[in-house]
Amino acid sequence: MTQKNLEISKIARMLAVAGDETRFKILNFMFQKKKACVTDIASAVGMTIGCISHHLQIMRDNGFFETQREGNNICYTLVDSSFNKKLKKIVTN
Repeated sequence: MTQKNLEISKIARMLAVAGDETRFKILNFMFQKKKACVTDIASAVGMTIGCISHHLQIMRDNGFFETQREGNNICYTLVDSSFNKKLKKIVTN
């Protein structure tokens, strides 16, 4: 597979991940906050911590977020990537 095809595959995978309705809501919240703990995200989106944690793990594994432990909490920060910057324009408009 060529480098261009690998890049296209990566973008397609990231769009598929971001296209889930719950993940779209998470992104909308995170583009406003930049950094938030799981409990804050769950509260903002109106879902359980377990459900949100599952979605956040998938998004982290696909390069949307980085994590940091703060005491008993896991906090998520958006990765500063060109893909996230382009996606922000779509999500927040």
